[in-house]
Amino acid sequence: MSRPTHISTPRFPTRFIRTLLTCAALAMGVGLAACAQSPAPVAPTAPTIPPVAVVASTATVDKALQSAMTPDSALERLQAGNQRFASGDTIVRDYPAQVKATASGQYPFAAVLCCIDSRSSPELVFDQGIGDLFVARVAGNYTNPDITGSLEFATKVAGAKLIVVLGHTECGAIKGACDNVELGNLTTVIQALRPAVDAVDYQGDRSSQNKKFVKLVTEANVRRTVTKLRMDSPILRDLEQSGQIKIVGAILDVSTGQVKFYDWENPSTQTGELIESK
Repeated sequence: MSRPTHISTPRFPTRFIRTLLTCAALAMGVGLAACAQSPAPVAPTAPTIPPVAVVASTATVDKALQSAMTPDSALERLQAGNQRFASGDTIVRDYPAQVKATASGQYPFAAVLCCIDSRSSPELVFDQGIGDLFVARVAGNYTNPDITGSLEFATKVAGAKLIVVLGHTECGAIKGACDNVELGNLTTVIQALRPAVDAVDYQGDRSSQNKKFVKLVTEANVRRTVTKLRMDSPILRDLEQSGQIKIVGAILDVSTGQVKFYDWENPSTQTGELIESK
């Protein structure tokens, strides 16, 4: 019987095995490092929607539009503008374009006599642009020969169809008149407003600390100014009586931005009638 052939298992040197293991470990480490350094997958983002283009208004009042307006339509235009202002829906305007459009001439449709108060800018509270309004400003929105003459120009010469005497709540000049303040040249302003204080028939605290009294004086001052414009200017009086213009009073509430219009002492309406927005 022949001897079985012995098949020997090849033996590798220990150093060779160690070398293989070291290379494998190094390869695995490099792979793990590469995985660690690779950026995380980016989640898909929603497509960007371009903003809606806002077209700024370049429109201005020209001679044809001014001529076509009536005193009532001019008033309605201011009422609509104030509604936009109070609701935060004002018109976006291209002012440089309006500057160019009005450079050769102006045709404002209304004139506003208002206080210098920083919260009562007529162009803002009535949402109007360049060339839309004539504006005369003085603390306490009263009138004198200079202002009355300016309003005569605005209407008789330049064609405005409406005069608005705009008072406002929390008026510092009115409060000063209630307290009979004396301060430099401001004393002249206070004295011009004192007749409105004296005209209010009120029993109680007649100082600036009484909000009700201040409100009554504010209204009386606007009413008195409207009346004084009619009395002191035959030009304005004739224009109004012939229906070419209208003179109205208004009160701005500085806490809301809303303006209420009043038709004071117009023979065709009741005294102090509130003019409702249409």
